[in-house]
Amino acid sequence: MRKSGFDPYLALIVAVAQVVLSQGAAWGQRAFREPLDAKAYVLLLVGPAAILFRRKYPITAAVVTLLATYVYTWLGYAYGPVYLAPIIMLFALVTQGLRVVAWSMAGITLAAFLAYGYLRAGAAAGLFHDLAITAFVLLVMVVAELTRILRERRAQQQRAAEEETRRQASEERLTMAQELHDVLAHNISLIHVQASTALHLMDDNPEQARTALSTIKTASKEVLGEMRSVLNVLREGAPRSPTAGLDRLDELAERSGLDVTLERVGSRPLPPQVERAAYRIVQESLTNAARHAPGAKVTVRLEYGPAELAVHIADTGATAPAVLSGEGSGNGIPGMRERAAALGGTLAAGPSGAGFQVSARLPLPEENA
Repeated sequence: MRKSGFDPYLALIVAVAQVVLSQGAAWGQRAFREPLDAKAYVLLLVGPAAILFRRKYPITAAVVTLLATYVYTWLGYAYGPVYLAPIIMLFALVTQGLRVVAWSMAGITLAAFLAYGYLRAGAAAGLFHDLAITAFVLLVMVVAELTRILRERRAQQQRAAEEETRRQASEERLTMAQELHDVLAHNISLIHVQASTALHLMDDNPEQARTALSTIKTASKEVLGEMRSVLNVLREGAPRSPTAGLDRLDELAERSGLDVTLERVGSRPLPPQVERAAYRIVQESLTNAARHAPGAKVTVRLEYGPAELAVHIADTGATAPAVLSGEGSGNGIPGMRERAAALGGTLAAGPSGAGFQVSARLPLPEENA
């Protein structure tokens, strides 16, 4: 229900309108209506006073207003402005959902005015009088019903918009959670692998250990930067752009500690969500290779087709004992499949010879679209 702060102003406006305008109506109808007296002014102010209570006691306020209007009319005072308050009351009943009560009161009002035309001496006006009153009452009620429908539709649209906003916010949170998972999983796994390598080589091959420690330093800095980039989208006004793109694959390959060959077939602009998904698929594949196939040679191949982007990552198999072969969450491949499926694509992963292969196909919009 809306706030009632406007009701005192509305009551004042209606009171002034009914009293002032009724004086003009009384002068214009002085030949056949009674002049205004103290009783008439009291009845003219009853309806505006009832407006103050129309939200808390809608039915009672409407009944009081209509009764005052009936008495005013049957006492022979001037027609016209006195009907403003009853119109507002019937209108309010409909828009507040009390439609049955409103239509019942409208029917009683119509019957009272029709009866007045036939029962009060000299007041009968015939069929035209009856039709005019009926049309006026129906017009008020139809306008009230249309207003109610428009308000309900507007409220429904607002609820739908709010629900859509909540749904989009939920999807964004899920996307950011997935981004954080991928960033952390890749870089923490890389740090763990390199730290284990450094420990093994510290005594026998300090130069290689130094290289591993340098990779740890770079990876730790990278994970902080990517986490900051992902979390920045939570801040109001922050740019909502991908935190990683295919232009950074060289960095990713160098940081993985593997012998990675990058191949690109063709080139074309990619939608941000496709580019981000492709980057994360490559990132997760290199993480798995570093974890399970240290020393392997890895080939990353991107094929830009007119209708899809094909991503192939294949490794030749481990040439050294796997440091983390028994560890991991086991969500890497399902996560990659979810990314591909979310875009309407597919992903297949499995052994290939002595190594492992991941192939994803991500649909693209038409280039001329």
